[in-house]
Amino acid sequence: MRNVLISGGGIAGPTLAYWLRRKGFSVTVVERADGVRNGGQAIDIRGVALDAMDRMGLGERMRAARTRMRGMSVLDGDGNEIFRSEEHVFSSGRLDSEDIELLREDLVAMLYEATKDDVEYMFDDSIVDIQEGEHEVRVEFERGGLRDFDLVIGADGMHSTVRHLAFGPEQQFSRHLGQYLAIFSTANLLGLDNWQMWFSDTASGAGGAVYPARDNTELRVILGFASEPVRYDYRDILQQKQIVAERLADVGWQIPKLLAAMADAPNFYFDAMAQIRMDHWTSGRIALVGDAGYCASALSGQGTSLALVGAYVLADELGRPQVDHATAFEAYERRMRPFVALNQALATENPNGPAAEESVERAKNSISLDANPVDFVQSR
Repeated sequence: MRNVLISGGGIAGPTLAYWLRRKGFSVTVVERADGVRNGGQAIDIRGVALDAMDRMGLGERMRAARTRMRGMSVLDGDGNEIFRSEEHVFSSGRLDSEDIELLREDLVAMLYEATKDDVEYMFDDSIVDIQEGEHEVRVEFERGGLRDFDLVIGADGMHSTVRHLAFGPEQQFSRHLGQYLAIFSTANLLGLDNWQMWFSDTASGAGGAVYPARDNTELRVILGFASEPVRYDYRDILQQKQIVAERLADVGWQIPKLLAAMADAPNFYFDAMAQIRMDHWTSGRIALVGDAGYCASALSGQGTSLALVGAYVLADELGRPQVDHATAFEAYERRMRPFVALNQALATENPNGPAAEESVERAKNSISLDANPVDFVQSR
């Protein structure tokens, strides 16, 4: 039985673990957090990624957990409504679409539940060194000592440790998109009822959104600002909150109230809107999947779908009988690259708003989960 280590317990990692176990692999997932992560924004599962979830047997749970937005309002920096819609919202598109929007934490919990009984999870630990040999990869963990694996897969996000150790520093691959976003949860202090509110302050370059969750008992808050790259410690939450508060200090509407809530938020995320662009996602016995290899940024709306589909395709290729990892990695890259390119392009198509519906439709369905047998022969 082949032995695989996956770094990252978010979306791509457990999805890959699920499919590799069903193809006979022994799988270990190492996750820096001390348990399954909570919090985060509403995320989208679109097009072929819906099929990936259905094939996992999670389609019914996914659809039951979808958000129930009735529409949205768009406000200027002073809180004046300049547009509203009951047909679509910026976060997920048309409200009558078959695509699914749900909270990230709900999807992460589903994936963990689907894998926890036959996958080894190492929480509160991380990789500190990787040494690749001819027949194995020796991995040193921060807490768990040394272990050998046949393959190591980085599914550990935009700031991937596996990518840094195996491919080089992040700045070689990161492409800044000119924005920063903060996301946190708080009580529904605006009294919203399944309604999103988006705001933009042209004077400061700040903007964001608020929308309710958990039967309107909570808010998910997104606060953003335009900026060239900012130097900060991406593990220092207090520093990040201070940056957000300073950048939005002069914005009106309900922003002072939201900034006050941010100080005590039970969960908080802050990062640059950036993409990861790489010539190769694989090297030797090491591969990258999801944001670690091809982050499209939240601006694309397709990061989750890329993670679900990328994990499926990588496992599909590794699981083929009598195919070595080098051949499987080559086929994985060949199948995924056109899909990644179209979905990354969604983030830059319209700098002032979401991409056109036609572009989203084309990108989200631009791959098949079933490889063409002719292509498989060519890849060998």
